[in-house]
Amino acid sequence: MKTHDDLRRELTDLGERATQGGGADRIAKQHAQGKLTARERINLLLDRGSFVEMDRFVTHRCSDFGMADQKILGDGVVTGYGNVDGRQVFVFAQDFTVFGGSLSEAYARKICKVMDLAMKVGCPVVGLNDSGGARIQEGVVSLGGYADIFLRNTLASGVVPQISAVLGPCAGGAVYSPAITDFIVMVKGSSYMFITGPDVIKAVTHEEVSKDDLGGAVAHATRSGVAHFAATDEPSALTLIRELLSFIPSNNLDDAPRVEARDDPARRDESLKTIVPTNPNKPYDMKDVIRAIADERYLFEVQESFAQNMIVGFVRLNGASVGVVANQPAVLAGCLDINASIKAARFVRFCDAFNIPLLTLVDVPGFLPGTDQEYGGIIKHGAKLLYAFAEATVPKVTLITRKAYGGAYDVMSSKHIRGDINFAFPTAEIAVMGPEGAVNIVFRDEVAKASAAERDRLIADYRETFANPYKAAALGYLDEVIMPEETRPAVIRAFEMLRDKRDVNPRKKHGNIPL
Repeated sequence: MKTHDDLRRELTDLGERATQGGGADRIAKQHAQGKLTARERINLLLDRGSFVEMDRFVTHRCSDFGMADQKILGDGVVTGYGNVDGRQVFVFAQDFTVFGGSLSEAYARKICKVMDLAMKVGCPVVGLNDSGGARIQEGVVSLGGYADIFLRNTLASGVVPQISAVLGPCAGGAVYSPAITDFIVMVKGSSYMFITGPDVIKAVTHEEVSKDDLGGAVAHATRSGVAHFAATDEPSALTLIRELLSFIPSNNLDDAPRVEARDDPARRDESLKTIVPTNPNKPYDMKDVIRAIADERYLFEVQESFAQNMIVGFVRLNGASVGVVANQPAVLAGCLDINASIKAARFVRFCDAFNIPLLTLVDVPGFLPGTDQEYGGIIKHGAKLLYAFAEATVPKVTLITRKAYGGAYDVMSSKHIRGDINFAFPTAEIAVMGPEGAVNIVFRDEVAKASAAERDRLIADYRETFANPYKAAALGYLDEVIMPEETRPAVIRAFEMLRDKRDVNPRKKHGNIPL
């Protein structure tokens, strides 16, 4: 009969075998490629010493193709839970040193188990992806495992935050799990995502493209919008995830996180007097406005390199986490286009799902014109943003800094789609269209015969009558016109007033957002 010491020794030996993954040679190869191991990644992500591993002794059940003799403890994925800044999170980390990180039925069950537990206890799930895809030796069983994970991603959506780090290959059906999650972080030079790889593309379409150009971090962060962040290396990616988690609650029943404020909520910022030009055609950087309002002037931007005519991200206001959506006049004059609408709509829906208030900064001359936009479905995609703002029940504060023209005025969290508090600077112009275009329509006959001076007078009259915030304020579409330097205290007061806001949508299974 085994003694207590024998049992302890056996357990310790098995534990050490499990931590070795695919063995020293494969770990060395992983390091040679500039990549960390699954456990090294977990240790960087979580608070020191907080990780509790689950299912470390699980092995696959496949006996075909000689697999019965190739069993490795853990079977290619490390799962468990731990803390990030003291808050509990669940994590799975795919281990490329074991069968190339390929997914088996047992491997999928491990991931499903932590996702099910995360749903039960209301904690975020972080997936660290580095896998060669489905384990071919298991055939359809492996594909079924992916579908089991996809189902849980979908059911968990809007219930607990889901964050995916792509730290190596992610191809074929494997990309759909990260795609359903809330945020995707990639690493430049070592991670990629695509449905079909370069070899298949070359065979089918005769196009030649590298893995990096097709599905690398930069491609997805700038062109497709699939990646929300492109980090320079793995430690940076994992640090970024820790910071992202600090802005979001653990589940959909918790309020947005608050920290101790280290910036005066009554701070007036004199720089705001001059950031927005008096010339309505002159660009400026809306990020300067956001930073002037935010605690410690800090903006945690999301999808910074994609659809740069729209800014989305997180700030803190008097210590409370707030989501920001803002037009960017420095890019495409701040016009709404397909990519900007999709980017902002998804961010608005995330914030609404997780009780994060929304601050919307508006300087929008309208929707971007052109056949590419129309044929690409700008009507449908612009409607996504309209739908997202109208559906959102979190506190919503809107500030019009300058232009708010046409349908774009309505879309950008206007009073008419349940904006709670709507401010404007005195420089705001709220109208169906710009004064020049309006005059060409309203005074078509007069303009055709008028001198340049007369035309300028008509434009000035129209601007004086309509292109200012006071007409909208008189109708109650604006709650207050504020001086720029008073923005931070005014916005913070509004959010504090709205702190206990309760709003509901009509009872239904779900809406039908224009996808």
